Amino acid sequence: MSPTDASAHAVSTPMTGVGTGICSDTSEDGVARGVGRVTDSEDTLDLRLPQELLALLDARGADAGRGGERRAQECRGDGTVLPASRTSTGNDLLDGVGGWGPIPTPAGVFQLVPVRVERDLPLVCRWMNDPAVTEFWELAGPQNVTAAHLRSQLSGDGRSVPCLGVLEGTPMSYWEIYRADLDPLAHHYPIRPHDTGIHLLIGAVTNRGRGLGSTLLRAVADLVLDQRAACTRIVAEPDLRNISSVTAFLRAGFRFSAEVDLPAKRAALVIRDRSLRDLL
Repeated sequence: MSPTDASAHAVSTPMTGVGTGICSDTSEDGVARGVGRVTDSEDTLDLRLPQELLALLDARGADAGRGGERRAQECRGDGTVLPASRTSTGNDLLDGVGGWGPIPTPAGVFQLVPVRVERDLPLVCRWMNDPAVTEFWELAGPQNVTAAHLRSQLSGDGRSVPCLGVLEGTPMSYWEIYRADLDPLAHHYPIRPHDTGIHLLIGAVTNRGRGLGSTLLRAVADLVLDQRAACTRIVAEPDLRNISSVTAFLRAGFRFSAEVDLPAKRAALVIRDRSLRDLL
């Protein structure tokens, strides 16, 4: 989706259902073509269901047995009602994205601010209707289309958090930080527990093509690694056709791992490893 470095597109487009808590079509054999070309032997670990996912499935089964009780919800001080984004063990699935705070970057002070639909919907909807963004996000249309996409995450179990990227006090990008190991994407590559995914689009045309995509991707990937001690890898799956997006990730210290066939696209699986953080 963005740019860098190379265009007006958005850096890391989501596949249908990825990062939203909505299950995508899993009729494929579960391992995407191209994974055999993974360049890091550690990427070929056996697929295992993380304990947190098993706990979530157990919890859902218990809810069904009680007649589908509504999930508990919590209110912030400003009155916004948010879903309880916790597993049965009481752990925040993404370690409190909203509290990660501002960080310095070469482009200025940057912060991820969780989306509030009533405040942010018009802005995000306008970005989604930009033709350069629509080509890859496929969320063009009236506000109810964007609202449904946002609410599917906000009303979920906390495995995906939609955020505005605020640079020097100005909202200029849209992000989704999500648990890749608990996401439909996990059907398509050898996961590790706590793998964390990133989707990004750069909003204003004036912010594209200036290298902001790679600058912010590197900063946010570092932020995730700093804030999520259990996470050893950041992953993303930009559309292979989106050359500017793939380029932005590679310039941000991600390495190309494989080509994967997802329900809505053929993607480049790119990974930023904690162990290689200071080398790439």
